[in-house]
Amino acid sequence: MNFDKKLFYLIAILFISCNNNSLLVTDLQGVNESIKEQYAPDKRVVIYDIEVDYDNDKIIVSGETDSKIGYQKLLDSLKSLDINFLNKIRVLPDTVIGNEMYAIGNNSVLNIRSEPKHSAELGTQGLLGMSLKVLDKNGDFFRIQTPDGYISWVDKGGIYRMSKSEFDNWSNSKKIIYTNTNGFVYESIATTNTIISDIALGGILKYISENKNTYEVEYPDKRKGFVKKNEAKVLTEWLKNTTATQESIEKTAKSMLGFPYLWGGTSSKGMDCSGFTKMTYLLNGFIIPRDASQQINTGKIVDNDLNFSDLQKGDLLFFGTKVTKDKKQRVVHVGIWLGNNKMEFIHSSGNVHISSMDENNVLFDKMNKYRYLGSRRYLGVKDKNIIDLKDELEL
Repeated sequence: MNFDKKLFYLIAILFISCNNNSLLVTDLQGVNESIKEQYAPDKRVVIYDIEVDYDNDKIIVSGETDSKIGYQKLLDSLKSLDINFLNKIRVLPDTVIGNEMYAIGNNSVLNIRSEPKHSAELGTQGLLGMSLKVLDKNGDFFRIQTPDGYISWVDKGGIYRMSKSEFDNWSNSKKIIYTNTNGFVYESIATTNTIISDIALGGILKYISENKNTYEVEYPDKRKGFVKKNEAKVLTEWLKNTTATQESIEKTAKSMLGFPYLWGGTSSKGMDCSGFTKMTYLLNGFIIPRDASQQINTGKIVDNDLNFSDLQKGDLLFFGTKVTKDKKQRVVHVGIWLGNNKMEFIHSSGNVHISSMDENNVLFDKMNKYRYLGSRRYLGVKDKNIIDLKDELEL
């Protein structure tokens, strides 16, 4: 039953039995769940943790959400019923965050966790210079949202918080992007003295100046340093010269061969399967969804017959458990199709390596062939979940 029908049903219930508080709460909970299903179906990208209870002759709605439209729908529903209720919902970000509702990644790699503690599961990673929204605070951890919409927790040491004006200043400033696998930012122009920090592939810093061999750069927290010029490029120039093609996707993917597998990783220090596909597309100028189960719902469906004949280089292949009458489809793995007349694909499993769907190929991957679910094409496809960085930077 959709949200509007549930609300109509609830109004009817009120007319029939306005004194049955148990029934009222149960149906309000149903309306609340319908709102969640409609406006916050994926908890990885939208927060909607709201409960409806009854205490001391009063309906109490409590919890937290960052969905302003979902929140307003719930309030409108309650008000339309003309019932007395107590609103204890936090709409994030709120006063706990104050004016610093933005942040920039301040370490080479940000470890972003499922809960606000260091022992929690690694959900994803961010990179130096990554723009973030700050939604909440718990001890030394902040709940943040990455450019792909992913919401989770990062410790305070990994980010530098900013006001809107400071964030806009950073966003509009000239920057460099680090294009080497890993390296360092140095304190001195000599680049042989003190190291300020390491820096990883895709890291971004503010451009200050340059000479023959180095870029002078600035961190979000105002530290200044120097990056070797042959290891980085001016961001806008890099992006202007970056054209995502089948060949560029293959070249980028193969440049990460041997990178170690890391659950939750999306960096050159370690990456899981969807972190690898995400990083490959990022280095070709696109931000795509974080997880394989999100990536499979993006782009154009290809290879309906599941025989690999309709695939083009750069397509994403998905693997897992197929749908049955009792169970939903479950996506657990993703790779990038290379083809090359060898039915090859490249993926992160143990490490980044090439496998094949051809039984006669020494790289044949029997397990993945028999759990193949289908493919999606991202190249040349317009989709709200495929963000073109050239559009974002108005190039």
